[in-house]
Amino acid sequence: MIPRFSDHAANERTFLAWVRTGIATIAFGFVIDKFNLFLRTLASADFPAGKSIEVQHSALGRYDGTALIFLGITLIAMAAWRFVRTSRLIESDDIHQATSIRVELILSLALITAALGAYIALY
Repeated sequence: MIPRFSDHAANERTFLAWVRTGIATIAFGFVIDKFNLFLRTLASADFPAGKSIEVQHSALGRYDGTALIFLGITLIAMAAWRFVRTSRLIESDDIHQATSIRVELILSLALITAALGAYIALY
């Protein structure tokens, strides 16, 4: 039996959940990129009788899919780093405080607030 197996299993489940979230974020970024490409192609198409489709563009609209792809890659990289760090902490016999969880929560909320503020400001 592996010592502290339940802790290692919980760590691995958390890691896989973050990887799943990162992959979903990357996939959503690809969908947004393809949809933006479709809208740009549709706006530049020639329609009979001189009709055209007007598409609203913004500074954020061109790069939002790419930003989500990079965000997903960053999520997977951070999940891998955290998985390895937590595995080492589980194996160690020392007692560790859970203070870094609060810092990560505050950082996550700050990033979400900044992203929402940028979205509202640029649209």
